[in-house]
Amino acid sequence: MNNTEKDIITALAQIRQRIADAEQRFNRVSGSVQLLAVSKTKPVTDIQAAINGGQSYFAENYLQEAVEKIIHLNNGQVVWHFIGSIQSNKTRDITQYFQWVHTIDRAKVARRLSELRPNHLPPLNVCLQINISGEENKSGIEPHEIKQLAHDCASLPNLRLRGLMAMPAQYSDFERQRVSFRQLRLFLTELQTEYPELDTLSMGTTNDLEAAIAEGATILRIGTAIFGARSYR
Repeated sequence: MNNTEKDIITALAQIRQRIADAEQRFNRVSGSVQLLAVSKTKPVTDIQAAINGGQSYFAENYLQEAVEKIIHLNNGQVVWHFIGSIQSNKTRDITQYFQWVHTIDRAKVARRLSELRPNHLPPLNVCLQINISGEENKSGIEPHEIKQLAHDCASLPNLRLRGLMAMPAQYSDFERQRVSFRQLRLFLTELQTEYPELDTLSMGTTNDLEAAIAEGATILRIGTAIFGARSYR
């Protein structure tokens, strides 16, 4: 085991402890928050190190890079989540290589994903991406569009609508962090009156995971705390 692998395995243990501490602090069921390792721009050796450390859930933003990694690793135990922006001409590969998509923001894309999902695979798990902070440079739908897009996705045979995802504006203040996460939780609660099977809040990163857990996160997207600072493409 080289030093990089040791560092990644140690980092995984530390972030899992941080999650467990937050679950206890905010009266969440132990193990109810899933750690999703964001491995974009990271080499397959880093991903393999995390796998060796017991990590099974990985997220990628860039499709071509992700497909190359998935093929290279060829690990049937890994669950791959796509968290990047979706171009219509890239939907086929997403449906073939991923089990989850967190960034649905158009009915057209949702329909293509459903149409192209291979018949031998189960429905694709999807989350609607919400622009919770109203930032012009961020993807995602506006809150008033949630119900219509949820209806569109729920009616598609090869998609399984699971919940909501957001990337709020970054704040250092804990209570301010909680505000956006609380809004997303309330949007999900409202949707659950019509779709009680929805069970996913994909929110929270390295810097704000405690606030996300406090407000009901079920999936945390963690990159820096596991793999170190992002490598830019």
